[in-house]
Amino acid sequence: MLLKFAIQDFKDDRQFKNLSEQTIKTYMIQLNEFQGFCVKKEILNVEDVTANTMKSYFIYCMKLKNNNPVTVNTKIKNLKAFFNYMVESGIINENANPMSKIEKAKTDVKIDVFSDNHIKQMLNYYRRLKGREHALYAYRDYTLILTLLGSGMRLGELCNLKWKEVDLVTGTIIVFGKNRTQASIPITDKLVKELAEYKVFCQQYFQEQSEHVFVNRENKPMTTDAVKNVFKRLKAIMNFKDVRLSAHTFRHTFAHRFLMNGGDVFTLQKMLRHSNLKMTEKYLAIWGTALREQNEKFNPLSNLNL
Repeated sequence: MLLKFAIQDFKDDRQFKNLSEQTIKTYMIQLNEFQGFCVKKEILNVEDVTANTMKSYFIYCMKLKNNNPVTVNTKIKNLKAFFNYMVESGIINENANPMSKIEKAKTDVKIDVFSDNHIKQMLNYYRRLKGREHALYAYRDYTLILTLLGSGMRLGELCNLKWKEVDLVTGTIIVFGKNRTQASIPITDKLVKELAEYKVFCQQYFQEQSEHVFVNRENKPMTTDAVKNVFKRLKAIMNFKDVRLSAHTFRHTFAHRFLMNGGDVFTLQKMLRHSNLKMTEKYLAIWGTALREQNEKFNPLSNLNL
């Protein structure tokens, strides 16, 4: 089967399984890149892709495209899904699956988080923007940062967030996460206040308020790419050398502060909507030393003369 037709067939299957648009978009970007690589190698059919083809492709991603191990691992995961589907569809035999013995690249265990100084610099930048032409972007992006920091939500969840899912009375937000799962998460009084004021601003700025919380100048929902571009521009202005400026770093920062301030890993799992505890425990493995220091400092036995 031609690789280009197989990719379209895979896309149709993912749409039939009701995966999110963003997930399907990510699949297609990576599969089309892979197909382009194969065409240059004169490989046109799925059946002709071998384990060596895959290894060559991942080396190409690392050395020529400068993909870091995390990005390569995402591509490995998605291509495994594609070739597993080829096996399930009977296009190739299980023994001929070129991804069957491809293992993920080793990654560093360090996770970037923002310091108080990083956060203050970003918020101060938006506070200083003057003029009505900057008002929407300044207020929106300011509130966007506070929402990510105060909720730990994912980028896709942020873009999909609607005002009807924000309860400013009870202080809860309903988010639709991975695999279309729905969860209600609490937000602090501070974030409630900021969102309430931002809602009033949007009502006054636009003639008709959008149902989505975060919108562009045309009052249409922000896409994930649009939010990524916000952080690209902010990264150039802030010029942070010691931390990656991305939506996911805000999520990591939320988790870090939660644990450092004495929160338990089970509650954090619910807040982050991790499907299993192993994902949340990665944070414990990385920040375990700091947690022990916190325990020494605040443990009730520490100040007792025994």
